Amino acid sequence: MFAKAFRVKSNTAIKGSDRRKLRADVTAAFPTLGTDQASELVPGKEELNIVKLYAHRGDAVTVYVSGGNPVLFELEKNLYPTVYTLWSYPDLLPAFTTWPLVLEKLVGGADLMLPGIVVPPAGLPQVQKGDLCAIVLVGNRAPVAIGVAAMSTSEMLTSGLKGRGFSVLHTYEDHLWRSGDRSSPPFIAPLTLDPPDVSEEQDDMRRLTLEGKEEENGEDQQMCGEKTLPEASEDPGVGGLKPDPADGKTLPEQMDELLQQCFLHALKCRVKKTDLPLLTSTFLGSHVFSCCPEGRQLDIKKSSYKKLSKFLQQMQQEQIIQVKELSKGVESIVAVDWKHPRITSFVIPEPSPTSQTIQEGSREQPYHPPDIKPLYCVPASMSLLFQESGHKKGSILEGSEVRMIIINYAKKNDLVDADNKNLVHLDPILCDCILEKSEQHTVMKLPWDSLLTSPQLIDARFRCLEKLQPAYQVTFPGQEPIVKKGKICPIDITLAQRASNKKVTVVRNLEAYGLDPCTVAAILQQRCQASTTVTPAPGAKDSLQVQIQGNQVHHLGRLLLEEYQLPRKHIQGLEKAPKPGKKK
Repeated sequence: MFAKAFRVKSNTAIKGSDRRKLRADVTAAFPTLGTDQASELVPGKEELNIVKLYAHRGDAVTVYVSGGNPVLFELEKNLYPTVYTLWSYPDLLPAFTTWPLVLEKLVGGADLMLPGIVVPPAGLPQVQKGDLCAIVLVGNRAPVAIGVAAMSTSEMLTSGLKGRGFSVLHTYEDHLWRSGDRSSPPFIAPLTLDPPDVSEEQDDMRRLTLEGKEEENGEDQQMCGEKTLPEASEDPGVGGLKPDPADGKTLPEQMDELLQQCFLHALKCRVKKTDLPLLTSTFLGSHVFSCCPEGRQLDIKKSSYKKLSKFLQQMQQEQIIQVKELSKGVESIVAVDWKHPRITSFVIPEPSPTSQTIQEGSREQPYHPPDIKPLYCVPASMSLLFQESGHKKGSILEGSEVRMIIINYAKKNDLVDADNKNLVHLDPILCDCILEKSEQHTVMKLPWDSLLTSPQLIDARFRCLEKLQPAYQVTFPGQEPIVKKGKICPIDITLAQRASNKKVTVVRNLEAYGLDPCTVAAILQQRCQASTTVTPAPGAKDSLQVQIQGNQVHHLGRLLLEEYQLPRKHIQGLEKAPKPGKKK
C-alpha cells in the first residue's frame, strides 16, 4: 500500500476526546495489549498527531504519529500497527517467518506467497482467513511487514503451501516507514535460539521456497545467495539486521547509555538558544531520535527511566537543563547550560564507513532555489516579424534574442536611414507589431532606442516585448530546464480570519518552486510551536496550501528568504508580518 509515495491531505494535533477514543479503539483491536501498554502506545500528554493522506492507489488512510514516528494507521475503519510499534510489541500479532531475500519483493509491493514461508519446528501459528499477521525474517523476531492472511492455517497446509499467503499492507523501508525516523529493526532473538536440525520436512520446505521463488522471479537460487535455515540462524546480520553489542550489560543499561548519548548529541549539535522554550515532545521527536546511530533504535520504554519525563527530571537534577510546565500538562525545556561539563566534554560519535555510505545514499538533498528566467512567446499577430529568422507562432525566445531579431530585420530590409544611422524606417510589418494604433498614421520612423525600448518604461525593456506573450523557464539543480507559458505565480502568503476569531497564515504555490508543502508545514510547526494543516488549495488542481495558526508571516519570510534563498520578487504577502510590539 505504501510502496509508492503518498499525498498528505492534513496534519493536525489530536484532540483530547479523539485521544481517548483512539486508546479505546486500540484496546478493542488488540486485546493482548494491557491497559498500561495501550497508554504507552497512545500517551495521555505527549504530542500525538493525526495525518490524513491518500495512498498512491487513492485509498484514504489516517495515520497516527507519536514522537516523530507513525505508530498506527487506519484504513476502512480498521486499525493497524506500524513496524515501529511492532518493534516495541513484537508479540502483538501472530508472526510468520520468511527468507531475507523475500523482503525486497515485499518492499516493492508484492504479496507474500506461501512457498516463501519458513515452517518453524513448532509449526505455523494458527490463524483464520482475514486475520492480521506480522512477517519476520529468519534469525530475527523483529517484524518487517504486516499483512492479512489470505487463508487459514489449515488451508495453507492443505494446499501444500502453494498460492498467495498474505496481502501485504505495510513494510519496513516503504514510504510510511520513511515518514518516521527511518531506524532499522532491532535484533529480537528468536524464541528458539538454537538452530534446529534440518529435518527431511524442513529440507522439503526449503526446496518448496526456492521452487516458488523461481516460478515467480525466474531466478536461480544460487544466484540469489540463498542460505539454509541453520546458516541464516547463525548469522543474525542477514538482511542487514544486526544485534547491538551487549558488552555484558543488560538491555536497560544499554538503552540508558544510548538515551544519554542521543540527549547530549542533540543539545550539543541541534538545539539552539533561539529554539527555546522547546516542547519536550518536539525535542524527542525532532532532535533526540535523529541523533540515534545508524543501525540502533532508541526505545525509552526499554530504558530504566521508562518515560521521557523521568529522564528529563534526572537531567534537570544534574543542572544540564531546566524544564517547566508552561501550559497545563505540557512540559517544555526553557533553559540549557551549554557550558555544563557533560555537554562540553561530549565527543560526537563518528559514523562507521558503512553507516556513512548508507546515510549519504539515503539523506535528502538540501533545498536549492531554482533558476527562473523570463521568456517570451511569439503571438500570431507578430509571426510575420519573426518568420524571417526562422521562428513562428508559439516560438519561445529570450529577451536578448528578441533584440537581435529586430536589429537583423531592420538591417536586412534596408530600413536603417541612410542619412542618420540612428533612425529606422518603419515598414508595414514593424508598424503593426511595434506601434500603437494611434501612432500608425503619424510615426514613419523611430530612433533605435525608441524602436528597441519604450519611453514609458523606465527599465528600458524592449518596446515589442509588451506585444509578446509571457513565458518562463525554471531550472532546478541537476535537472533539465522546464519551460511554461504565462507568468510564474509567486508564493502567495495571506492572513485569514476563522470563525473562532483566530488568525491563520495561509501559503500557496510552494510546489512551483520545488518546495514540498508537507515539509514546510513540519518545519513551521516546530519553529512556531503552532498547529499546521496541509489541505488542497481552492481553485487549483493538484496543488496544496499550508495553514499555520496565528500570524506567522515573519517565520515564513525567514524560512523562504534566508534559508531557502528565494528572491523576494517571487514572494507576495511578506508585508503582512506583525509589527514589533503588536499581538499576533
